[in-house]
Amino acid sequence: MAIKSTIFKVELEVTDMDRNHYQDYQLTIARHPSENDERMMVRILAFALNAHEFLQFTKGLSSEDEPDIWQKSLSDEIELWIDLGQPDEKRIRKACGRSKNVKLYTYQQGSGTAWWQQYAQKLERFGNLSVINFSDDAVRQLGLMAKRAMRLQCTIQDGSLWLTDGEQAVEIQPTIWK
Repeated sequence: MAIKSTIFKVELEVTDMDRNHYQDYQLTIARHPSENDERMMVRILAFALNAHEFLQFTKGLSSEDEPDIWQKSLSDEIELWIDLGQPDEKRIRKACGRSKNVKLYTYQQGSGTAWWQQYAQKLERFGNLSVINFSDDAVRQLGLMAKRAMRLQCTIQDGSLWLTDGEQAVEIQPTIWK
């Protein structure tokens, strides 16, 4: 018998002063059995950074044809494709061809840096691709905040993020690689 996904409920308050976006979101996240708390929290962080009324989580790890998060237009065109980790060039090329904008959030500093060194030149040709890295320390702290029911506040200003659950707070300085 297959192990089922674990469901997490998140109340996310986004205060994004960089984009003048202020909104509360009620999120239901299915964490795949192979996904850890850190990766799930990076998904929430990516959602907060790109928060929009049409942004939604997808099947993610359960589907090869979908990103972790996407934003579609009313005519069902993919406006934003968000993936996490270190996908291969073929997947990135496919995403860039299907979506107006593609954002890739990497973490795991050691392997992420090696991945970037391998693919940086090949990925320069994609004008609609952004690659952002989160530090190991920030991701580790995010993982400690994971609970089945979360109430999170995210403040974004001048490219920096502060995420708090009322007990713990994490400051995150994303590094833009592309």
